[in-house]
Amino acid sequence: MENLPSDVNMLFSFINMKLRDEYPNLEELCKSLDIDEQWLLDKLAKGGFEYNAGQNKFW
Repeated sequence: MENLPSDVNMLFSFINMKLRDEYPNLEELCKSLDIDEQWLLDKLAKGGFEYNAGQNKFW
């Protein structure tokens, strides 16, 4: 997780790009990148973002 952007807006952009281009869902992204899914959800929620599984992106 140390390679993730620390700024929440940059993290939002980075994760959405990965979801769009490389991963079918958040669970697969987190497993592949060794990210705690709940940590990611909480971190992005603090920035006002929530995950939409149907769209496979944060907004």
